[in-house]
Amino acid sequence: MAKTRRRPLGRRGQAFGEGFALFAECLLTGLWFCIAALPVVTIPAALAAGSRHVAAFAAGETSTLATFWTDFRTAWRESWRVGLAMCAVALVLLANLFVLAQEGVPGRSALAAATFLVAGLAATVLLRACAAWEPRERWRSLFRAALERTRDDASGTGILLGGTAVLAVCVWALWLLVVPMSGCLVGAAVAVHRRRLAREE
Repeated sequence: MAKTRRRPLGRRGQAFGEGFALFAECLLTGLWFCIAALPVVTIPAALAAGSRHVAAFAAGETSTLATFWTDFRTAWRESWRVGLAMCAVALVLLANLFVLAQEGVPGRSALAAATFLVAGLAATVLLRACAAWEPRERWRSLFRAALERTRDDASGTGILLGGTAVLAVCVWALWLLVVPMSGCLVGAAVAVHRRRLAREE
């Protein structure tokens, strides 16, 4: 009986396989992120560790669950103030939306849209800062660079704003989608950061 010969995948098939593997790794990262971010105040540390894991996988470097948790603990020691500040900003924005939900507030539609835009931009800056995080990196410097890149890199900012909006809509429709969509958003932040670095080089 003649044996069936398999054709080599070629560049297109190899690229598809690598892309699917990266997508699967982003989904796994979403699960790790959601577990690490349960206390809420740890969201920046979880984002930083998740971004570092996805970046290492994309670069072909070894990165495991143990590596993720090591990075998470390191990031938490350096970012707990950032986590508290993030929670404070989120509470202010939520309080603003609660007030705007009341009847009789003049211009509440425009103000609500502005509030959502500010929240999206704040999330974009946070994602950029976390994607660039390295151990012993100063968060003040990370946020300063993230603000500059948010202003200068319009296309990258649009990608992250769109990803944040998709995450919000998906979670509103079905809260379980927060796990895969969080991983995809972390992957998008890493991709935007790597593209920016390639342009600067």
